[in-house]
Amino acid sequence: MPPIRALARMAHGIIFLLFCLAGYGLTRPFGLHHIWPRFFLRHLGRAMGLRVSASGQPVPRGVLHVANHVSWLDILALGGATGAVFVSKDDVDGWPLVGWLARVGGTIFIDRESRRAARGQADRIGEALSRGQPIVLFPEGTTNDGRGLFPFRPALFASVAPAPGNVVVQPVAVDYGAAAADISWSGDDALGPNVIKVLARRGGLKVHLHFLPPLAPSVDRKAMAAEAQAAIERALAPSA
Repeated sequence: MPPIRALARMAHGIIFLLFCLAGYGLTRPFGLHHIWPRFFLRHLGRAMGLRVSASGQPVPRGVLHVANHVSWLDILALGGATGAVFVSKDDVDGWPLVGWLARVGGTIFIDRESRRAARGQADRIGEALSRGQPIVLFPEGTTNDGRGLFPFRPALFASVAPAPGNVVVQPVAVDYGAAAADISWSGDDALGPNVIKVLARRGGLKVHLHFLPPLAPSVDRKAMAAEAQAAIERALAPSA
């Protein structure tokens, strides 16, 4: 049976979800429903025990935030801090409830295994960016083990190489400090046990978001991926 602390946080999260769904439904006829995804992610993170701090200045519009990926908590932290939509692998679209919430939040689903679809998917991201939409991309393609970064995949940097208009790429280092290895979620592991382990932790879980200087525009997506990874690794080095 899950520990009482985990069950209490789950119950808190469910109640908050129902509150936000009611607010979303009531404000949708007035065109105000767009305020709810960021509000939901920020406050759900707090309900789950997440304590977010940040340094640097997030670019507010027309930005591709590229971040390391440690946990499902990253989405709560980054979404709550930036109001960005996420790029996600397409199988998440089929997850019960989570897939629907992701669609409501504007998630862009992609097939990471299809080379044929890559160009069209990059175009979709580029179009959203050109409209000013901030987007979060996890270029590792999966969650890492909390001990080091996996290689950044350059394929989807094609959406900003060359950068359309004033679109920029901003690296973001997601830093859980010493707790990273303990709370990390490997894509090969079941989500449920990880959720219970994280929610059963005593006290709050601190995460710091380092919003790093935007990269210079480039037509070389491999160079951009490597530069973004190097910047994030440098930012994480003090707590490694």
